[in-house]
Amino acid sequence: MAASQNGVRNARPIRNLRWWIGGLLFASTVINYIDRQTLSLLAPYLKHDFHWRNTDYANLLIGFRVSYSIGQTVCGRLIDRIGTKRGLTTSVLWYSIVSIGTSLATGLYSFAAFRFLLGAGESANWPGATKAVSEWFPKSERGTATALFDSGSSIGGAIAPFLVFWVYFRWGWRPAFLLPGMLGFLWLLVWRRFYYLPADHPRISLAERQMILAETAELTATTWNSGLRWRHLLKLPQTWGTIIAKSFTDPVWFFITDWFPIYLVAKGISLKTGLIAVWIPFIAADLGNFFGGLASGYLIKRGWSLGAARKAIVVFGGTGVMLLIPTILTVNLAAITVLFALATFCYASFSTVANVLPSDLFKSDSVASVSGLSGTGAGIGTIIAFKFIGYFSDANQRLATHSFDTIIIVAGLVPFLGMILVLLLVRNSRATRQGLVRAI
Repeated sequence: MAASQNGVRNARPIRNLRWWIGGLLFASTVINYIDRQTLSLLAPYLKHDFHWRNTDYANLLIGFRVSYSIGQTVCGRLIDRIGTKRGLTTSVLWYSIVSIGTSLATGLYSFAAFRFLLGAGESANWPGATKAVSEWFPKSERGTATALFDSGSSIGGAIAPFLVFWVYFRWGWRPAFLLPGMLGFLWLLVWRRFYYLPADHPRISLAERQMILAETAELTATTWNSGLRWRHLLKLPQTWGTIIAKSFTDPVWFFITDWFPIYLVAKGISLKTGLIAVWIPFIAADLGNFFGGLASGYLIKRGWSLGAARKAIVVFGGTGVMLLIPTILTVNLAAITVLFALATFCYASFSTVANVLPSDLFKSDSVASVSGLSGTGAGIGTIIAFKFIGYFSDANQRLATHSFDTIIIVAGLVPFLGMILVLLLVRNSRATRQGLVRAI
């Protein structure tokens, strides 16, 4: 046992240890997003310094997304084989080194190379965190636990402007890329010492261990879908429902995280005066994460089936993202901020369900694999979206404050279409009766 190997079997138990584990996953996601947001926030200034067009910037983002998309599937499968602890250790070590290395970039091609490497490293975060949730939390708490770690993306996005701009306006852009790398190394020190499986953890109470293992034993001990390969997973409608849940929502979120500063400038809003507009949607998304997790958990405790509870949140989120569309009618900072905040709140509630579906539907040795496949689908969707965003935003510059209108309309409608497809695909089916997926 790992506990005995560390000589701390008799250490005092930590109350509600699973939520401390959730906190570590949250912290990893915060650092992950501060890291990737650094370029997005500095993009208006770097575009000026290096004479980039929007198309050049789009290609930088696409380079990140290509490696991130491939990495999601590859890292998901790898984490299922080598385990959560080693998988996330490798991921954070990799992207922390790359983040620090980005401070040495000298132009478009070196930035592109560093962003490609960063995407490969960061791609393991969501498959790894999703697997950790499946190992540590019962189904009634998985939604909330997923919301906790996923909210790190919005908190990281909200914190990043204050940290990055504070460093940038004092010392320039190069030191701004050093910060998230240093935070990653600090996180690794805690993670390596603190994370074990519930059965092995030296600081878990007996009652909490028994509570967790009573439910997760089914996921780790049974063999009803053991050995499912990618080709088998891709034959299941539930897998495609999980992939679509992210593929039709994440591109909208990444548009907001990666393009929002440029969008505000296109609307005639200064980043210095519009700083509140940059971070408020991220806070709204954080609240939406917890709403999605808590609300679906509440419905389950009230007697709703797992599937009905998750789908109720999907309907809420897929419908609410359409609140992006009215922003084409205004250049008022307050109105844009409120509408983006409401839309990201709804998106995040949908996103929480999208992230929890792999652990709802699949056994532990397939959770990270399915999560990785859904991340790859989201990455492909984001690459396509960014290519069109770069092209249309450049082509429509003559429209001034309306140059992003077409992009905004599409961003509001795509999650609604994804909602319809998820409702059709994620259901009990013949695969459920055959024991290939769990009943919801």
